[in-house]
Amino acid sequence: MLSLAAMFAVLAYASPASAEVKFSGDASIRLRGQFTDTEWLCMEDDEDDLTFAYRVRLKAAADMGSGYFFKAMLTTDNTVGGWTILNDNLEDTNIEFSNFYFGRMMENSHYMMGRLPLNSVNNPIFDLALSPDAPLDIPVATVFMDRVLGLNYGTKIGGGELNTTLVLLNEDSDDDSALEGDGMFNDGYALHLSYKTNIGKVTFEPQALIMLTDGDGMYNDITPHTFGANLTVPAGDAKIGVSGFYTVCDDDIVDYSGYLLRLKGEIGAFTAWVDYSHTDDNTPGALTTDYDNYFVWAQYKYNVYESAMGSFSLTPTVRYLAYSDNFLGADYDYSRLRTELIATVTF
Repeated sequence: MLSLAAMFAVLAYASPASAEVKFSGDASIRLRGQFTDTEWLCMEDDEDDLTFAYRVRLKAAADMGSGYFFKAMLTTDNTVGGWTILNDNLEDTNIEFSNFYFGRMMENSHYMMGRLPLNSVNNPIFDLALSPDAPLDIPVATVFMDRVLGLNYGTKIGGGELNTTLVLLNEDSDDDSALEGDGMFNDGYALHLSYKTNIGKVTFEPQALIMLTDGDGMYNDITPHTFGANLTVPAGDAKIGVSGFYTVCDDDIVDYSGYLLRLKGEIGAFTAWVDYSHTDDNTPGALTTDYDNYFVWAQYKYNVYESAMGSFSLTPTVRYLAYSDNFLGADYDYSRLRTELIATVTF
């Protein structure tokens, strides 16, 4: 990572004609306590665990003039949101591009392409679309790395902004055949549409995520469609957010539908939200027929030090997940409490 940073710095000052490149980043250490409880039939299992993890991210942004730009982020990337955990005193740390994208910002429109960041922590439409059986505890951010390969175009329409993004969710290579989904367009393509506008002091953002071809999610090779909206209302020094999304898949074999509701509050450095989701799976032969999920997230960010050159902060966080379903004809109940303390330095 130091070598890459040195390389970026050399390129940034190579000649007066070089693009203006700015660097930033952060490094975090996380202490997590995890307490789980599982009940199914006559079996009960409790597990408690304490883990340390760390994460390092290096960001680069290049301004090439006339609105053209490039952005990238390097991170200690893996399947748990970029956090690295020691396993038997061994560290399997891979430094990779978590996202990169380039494009052009214009007065009333923009376009960009690449490995686009999703900001799915604040927008749960992708969570419900990709994980309708377990959409809570922000799985797209923690498992799918909060990014997607796509092509985005946005433009101002009326009093708001319309964004359209062509998304590639998965890449498949199959021989040509008479089966539906084989051939050139057998990959998982989706179209994400959103329109963000203000109605007085209220911010309203309706959205839709439409599968254009078969993709992978709760089942493989399916075409679910998801739609809903985010609503943000100012309330004095606080902001109240309400989200509601619905997903449905009615293919030849797969048949399910579900919804997700979120109530969120922000005031100063404190953020909290409550999620509820329910999914009915009517697919023939499904082991589980319905899912009920509850999730609570609460955190407070305390700035220990802050200046124009960087900051040091402590963020205590509580995450509680509970879900129940009917598995093989019997009630299955699971709960998980996570208490976290994250120390972060930004630069």
